Amino acid sequence: MSEPLLLMGGVIVICMVMSRFIQKLAVPSLLIFIALGMLFGENGLLQIQFDNYQLSNLVCSVSLIFIMFYGGFGTNLHEARPVLAKSVLLSTVGVVCTAGLVGIFVHQVLRLPLMESLLIGSVIASTDAASVFNILKAGRLSLKYGSASLLEVESGSNDPMSYMLTALLSAMLAGQNVSVPRMLLAQIVLGALCGLVIGRLTVFVLANLTFTDAHSRTILVFAAALVAYALPDCLGGNGYLSVYLCGIIMGNASISQKRDLIHFFDVVTDISQVIIFFLLGLLVTPVELPAVFLPALCIMVFLTFVARPLVCTALLLPFRSPFGQIGIVSWAGLRGAASIVFAIFAVLNGVTTRYNLFNLVFCIVLLSIALQGTLLPWISRKLDMIDPAADVSKTFNDYQEDNDIDFVKVHIGTGHPWSGRTLAELALPNNLLAVMIARAGGNLVPDGKTRLQEGDLLVFAARAFEDRENLLLREIAIDKSHKWNGRMLREIDTPQHTLVILIQRGARTMIPDGNTRICTDDVLVLAQPGT
Repeated sequence: MSEPLLLMGGVIVICMVMSRFIQKLAVPSLLIFIALGMLFGENGLLQIQFDNYQLSNLVCSVSLIFIMFYGGFGTNLHEARPVLAKSVLLSTVGVVCTAGLVGIFVHQVLRLPLMESLLIGSVIASTDAASVFNILKAGRLSLKYGSASLLEVESGSNDPMSYMLTALLSAMLAGQNVSVPRMLLAQIVLGALCGLVIGRLTVFVLANLTFTDAHSRTILVFAAALVAYALPDCLGGNGYLSVYLCGIIMGNASISQKRDLIHFFDVVTDISQVIIFFLLGLLVTPVELPAVFLPALCIMVFLTFVARPLVCTALLLPFRSPFGQIGIVSWAGLRGAASIVFAIFAVLNGVTTRYNLFNLVFCIVLLSIALQGTLLPWISRKLDMIDPAADVSKTFNDYQEDNDIDFVKVHIGTGHPWSGRTLAELALPNNLLAVMIARAGGNLVPDGKTRLQEGDLLVFAARAFEDRENLLLREIAIDKSHKWNGRMLREIDTPQHTLVILIQRGARTMIPDGNTRICTDDVLVLAQPGT
């Protein structure tokens, strides 16, 4: 028990420490995590023997639940509405057509039985939301014609269709007696119904139930995501469709303290992606990959340069989509973790193919991320699809919060230079707005003519700072022996471009100035620019 936990904790620590370095590389970061897993595996440096498909399926499936949920939660329907029809068509009809084309190619060229060929096509028919979002956000790729929204909705919603086709073909290949129409109907209807009902019910509970703290709300949403997947799955429905729709309902609803949920699921999905790709890298046996490399390369080339472009062109041309948009949507069809998880699902259901299905799909995904993911920014520029006036962050709900405003208070004490002056006389920045004055006679909403008085508490509103990667914060605890203990801030030497921005003193939080004296047990928060 301790050894797997030690390995998992160590890998997460390594990945988080490496994250800032990885972001500067030209290759997608998820590729690094796969390589790290392979490095730890039985043919790597540590030679860890790991071939537990059952455990891998459980861990990866649970991780995929939160990736799918957050994919829906982050979908901004207002931004996506102009391209919603295109996205839904690509994520349904597009998946079926892609699976069919790849299946026919594998059957005709690689000479595999038709049902096995169609299963391979179904497993790799969906694009990977995590990979696409990761590259768009990391590269700050603002695409023209709402293409970022189109890719976001398509890549976030096509996994359920791919899973449904995989489950159907796996059951047929395993010799199970299934009714195709009944199974498809149950998957779609139960999945959609459970997702919509659980999403709306959770929004209702969040709006009408009083919680003791913000953490309780987060735990409720976390549990709702699990229920949204598990309930329809137990009933024979599509759990991935359900959890994705549940995320969309909640992400586009008016929920208080939504930013806390976003920060939490940001961390959960980041860790989930690391775990999935590392575990899959650990599970694969690299010496077995050469046996499937050539067929995997053939399938990936056909999928990237023939099947995906044909499907995108056929479905997007009727909407009179520009050729640049068709080109970038075709190229951005990265395969990812979902395809490998679906391959494991098929293997565990007793499906055997001429080639090792897990190794084959693993190779396809690896080649897809390496080629398409690495060249996506370059292709975007070559197709003239970069929109310098747009902001890719607006595509995602986590940047479109109605409450992305921070409030700052300023106490007008005795001798304060603002005392006796009107707001119009203060040289305030345009993006800093005085929204309230708390005064002994009562609170008031000020305007430019409002004159400040001693004892006023002036409240400003300003946009919250989001570029956290360029601002480093660190804490220093002051004990009795610390060299700063008992000294004023203006008397201490801090590194250049470093500022003490906050002091936690017991239950109090203080904004210090040069005359603030540092006391025993204070916790100082220092800010400095990121590297």
